[in-house]
Amino acid sequence: MKKILFMVIASSLIFLVACGNKKTTETKEVADKADQVVEFWHIETGEREKIYEEAALEFEKENPGVKVKLTRFPNDSYKEKLSVAMAGGEVPDVFQSWGGGWLKNFADEGNVLDITADVEENHFNQLTLDNSTYDGKVYGLPMGLTIDVVFYNKEIFDEYGLVPPKTFDEWLEIIDILNENNVIPIALTNKTKWPGAYYFMNFAARVGGPELFNNALNRQGQGFDDPAYVEAGKYIQELVERNAFNPGFNGVPYDEGQGRQLLYSGQAAMMDMTISMVNDIRNEAPDFEEKVDFFLFPTVEGGKGDQTQVGGSASPVFSVYEESEVAELSINYIKHLTNKERAYEYVERTGSLSAVAGVPPKNPLVKRFFEVTENATHIQMPYDQTLPPELGELHKDTTQALFALDMTPEEAAKKMEEKASQLLD
Repeated sequence: MKKILFMVIASSLIFLVACGNKKTTETKEVADKADQVVEFWHIETGEREKIYEEAALEFEKENPGVKVKLTRFPNDSYKEKLSVAMAGGEVPDVFQSWGGGWLKNFADEGNVLDITADVEENHFNQLTLDNSTYDGKVYGLPMGLTIDVVFYNKEIFDEYGLVPPKTFDEWLEIIDILNENNVIPIALTNKTKWPGAYYFMNFAARVGGPELFNNALNRQGQGFDDPAYVEAGKYIQELVERNAFNPGFNGVPYDEGQGRQLLYSGQAAMMDMTISMVNDIRNEAPDFEEKVDFFLFPTVEGGKGDQTQVGGSASPVFSVYEESEVAELSINYIKHLTNKERAYEYVERTGSLSAVAGVPPKNPLVKRFFEVTENATHIQMPYDQTLPPELGELHKDTTQALFALDMTPEEAAKKMEEKASQLLD
């Protein structure tokens, strides 16, 4: 009996010690994570920013002791801010980008963590993942897929009996009618150059076809002085001379929203922009969503391109700094940001398309964006995000000069090809 009693007591002591050890281990794990901070830089506003904030709170809850520090920067100054941080070694653990050549430049410099082993097979749309994959290695997880369309105010089009154009000549007719009725045809905010660059890319693709850019980039064919690029510049300048845009458009920034306000207020009828603008509309003027529709960039007479070829971008993309002191946590965080549950929220709440596979939208407008991508025969990623940074900046500079009528299309094409020869040959 004494022996049995001893065994019971001993067992109880072992159990208590084990429980104590378990609690001690759990406490130690929390202590180990205490004061660990994942710093995350991004550029989003509205529902996108709210989704980031909610994801951060959930991640903190799942990882007691961990904090996610979110810092938002204006889109127009973000590239310079992150480039300076990279040069100085003061980089956040996680940062947002657009992938492409811009991210590749940082990866080539050894500043971005290779996360290939952490990518779940078939989780992403392969096109979007390819945008942050270099030499077979993945350096960023994409959250969204965006395309470039021309938004228009349905009420204005109805008032003047206008029909969305399919050709450039039809577009010019609409522009003339709107000008006659004192309506700004197209709102443009080109101070930071990238909004105007969409026109150049679209016109070039409509003139020269979908292979034009890749041929120039890969040094197959004539290059960036191809006649199609000269023609693209001429089309831009024809729009300027036709009074297609708001006064002072080259000095108007996108971030502050003046261009979008022209559209919301009915002062302007159209705006060429990525579908990320739906997130802005829902944040700034939610009632306007019922008034807005879109058409695809028109074709040009005799051109090789058509409306199944669209401009697009796989963004946002989330990457981890190579020297992050919380690299494992940071990887888990960007996987958390791009899980399927978050992807559904991202699509429904922001009006965007998801880079995660198998997430079709329900909203009628967004569903039509999705159908465009499903039927697309080619999606052209932005030049400035695909080209080496120096050449990408020159592309934006020369395009802005075309809009200002400060440079001829021939001069712009010559400058681009000269720089391309230095950097790519």
